[in-house]
Amino acid sequence: MSGWPDHRFPVRILFLTLLLAGCGPGFVGDRTQQLHWHPRYHTVTEGDTLYSIAWRYGYNYKTVAEWNDIGPPYTIELGERIRVAPPAEFGARKAQARARGESGGGSSGAASAAGGASSAASAPDPARTPAGPPPEFVWPADGEVVREFRGDGNGKKGIAIAGEAGDPVRSAAAGRVVYAGSGLIGYGRLIIVKHDRDYLSAYAHNRRLLAAEGDRVEKGDEIAEMGDTGADRVMLHFEIREGGQPVDPRGHLPAQ
Repeated sequence: MSGWPDHRFPVRILFLTLLLAGCGPGFVGDRTQQLHWHPRYHTVTEGDTLYSIAWRYGYNYKTVAEWNDIGPPYTIELGERIRVAPPAEFGARKAQARARGESGGGSSGAASAAGGASSAASAPDPARTPAGPPPEFVWPADGEVVREFRGDGNGKKGIAIAGEAGDPVRSAAAGRVVYAGSGLIGYGRLIIVKHDRDYLSAYAHNRRLLAAEGDRVEKGDEIAEMGDTGADRVMLHFEIREGGQPVDPRGHLPAQ
């Protein structure tokens, strides 16, 4: 009867809500996919550099440059679409390289395949081949480490060093500042220093930045003041990345 309310209406709303929750990445219905999904392209906005974009998506800047046919000095334009996921031809080349490795064995087919898979897994990306020994790093701040690095993919990508607002933040090794700004969500005021072809370091949550993009800095130079931008307490979030991948800074720092 038209005068009676339709009690099925709340059920329909619930059904549509559940249906939408299961559709596509980033929805509540697929927590794992939400954590690991990211777009294939990034549109350059004010303050972006190739280094900061590669940092955000966890790749070596040289790899991202190769995907986008960008050469030194790696200049990008506002509004440009930057590929931040491997193109199909890049994956095909890696598959061909794996196939060549697997077919180059000597004894049994099973041993050859196992050896090929092992060598393919351990062989570094050509863009990530270290240029030489790592830099000699020093501690970027004097405070206590209040959060350790976790290498399980779900934890923190660096360490947190406590301190007081305004404490000096120093470059852990010589290099060139390739990013200085606040465009990376969750990092506050951030500085990224490129040390060589393979190593970069990052200094986040600063109160004030004392170095600018393009500046050459020496080991121990003061580059920022400690703060709490993008954080719930005053601290320095410090990262070291090798070939685009975060590594435990303690493995490169002298014992305290």
